[in-house]
Amino acid sequence: MVTILFIAFFLLLFLSVPVAVALGGSSFLALLLESYSLTTIPQKVFEGLSGFTLLAIPFFILAGNLMSSGGIAKRIINFASVLVKWVTGGVGVTTILTTTIFSTISGSSSATTAAIGSIMIPNMEKRGYARNFAAALSAAAGEMGAIIPPSIVIIMYAMASGTSIGDMFLATIIPGILVGVFLIIGNYLYVRSAGIDRREEIKSRKNWFKDILIAFKESILALLLPVLIFGGIYLGLFSPTEVAVLAVIYSFILGVFVYKEIKLRDVHKVFIKSAMSTAIIMVIVGFASIFAYVLTINQIPHQIAQFLLNVTENPIIFLLLLNLLLLFLGMFLEAFSAIIILTPILLPAALSFGIDPIHFGVILILNLACGMITPPVGVNLFIVSEIAKVPFAKLIRPALFLVTLLLINVLLITYIPDLSTWLPSLTR
Repeated sequence: MVTILFIAFFLLLFLSVPVAVALGGSSFLALLLESYSLTTIPQKVFEGLSGFTLLAIPFFILAGNLMSSGGIAKRIINFASVLVKWVTGGVGVTTILTTTIFSTISGSSSATTAAIGSIMIPNMEKRGYARNFAAALSAAAGEMGAIIPPSIVIIMYAMASGTSIGDMFLATIIPGILVGVFLIIGNYLYVRSAGIDRREEIKSRKNWFKDILIAFKESILALLLPVLIFGGIYLGLFSPTEVAVLAVIYSFILGVFVYKEIKLRDVHKVFIKSAMSTAIIMVIVGFASIFAYVLTINQIPHQIAQFLLNVTENPIIFLLLLNLLLLFLGMFLEAFSAIIILTPILLPAALSFGIDPIHFGVILILNLACGMITPPVGVNLFIVSEIAKVPFAKLIRPALFLVTLLLINVLLITYIPDLSTWLPSLTR
């Protein structure tokens, strides 16, 4: 059954069939040929979609789209730009910093990439950046939408592994900040070698602080949203789902009534766009649940854990093999389906090596985030390719340069567990 499952799955992927269809089709074929009752399929789909926590996903997607359309992203960009305009490569740093801030309220990598990239790629090009590097940097920064809470990917892992969402949110803060640091280093190396985007001279610190205060005043309502999200969750006032609802209400009020950049007659367009994005994710989640069920009944997680134990008893070697495997799979699998498929397979093996499930989750998420900017299924690269009108092939070289830096970060997080587990340990 498992042989049929994987052959069918990868064949469908090779034929460019959507991931959700590949997951469902291969599972259906495997169950059919083994004479299992096909009523199992709808049962497992609805089981996979029945979690209360999953309600956070459509609400965070809707909040992200409201922020993109309602002027919130624009104000955050202006604040970040004033803050770092004196830095060499300031416009690139602005892109990274803005993406970091926006990620704390969007919950989605693709939404973050689209919202910030559409504004910052042209701005970087005006400062002398090659269009393909500007697009690749925006795509790489966008991966923080999957790493920094309240990431939907984090919520998916917490559900699949049974770990605390709050702990996972805390665990990814430091790794997410380090992603930004490594991207800033990559941006600096690029602008120095290209001789572009020299730092802007500040006439006086007094004027600079005045500009910061003005920009902060204009963006303060937008910047309060991360405080609402994090404060609500970590003070125990709201669940992630309830915070997602609050984010929608807050973003709606700002975009429609305060900033007035969304007309009431256009609100339905934002809802339709959000519904489409939600439907795509939920179909993947539902069919991935069947795929995971087929693996479980065939004891594949146990067999893989046993195989890895036979290959090595050294946790250091295991973690290296784990990263290589995740990096490879992340090149082909979309993050949401990969989380549901890989967590029940690899988590038991990690536990057998004494690896904390929170630490494992961070390693998994970081590798899958790198997959968002690696061909052939680099979702963020396709998004910026469309935004910047750059052929996908021209994005590969600068993207691989940035991925190389990000892999250094992955290794740091992998072999220094405290970078992931320290903050969650403070709340226990």
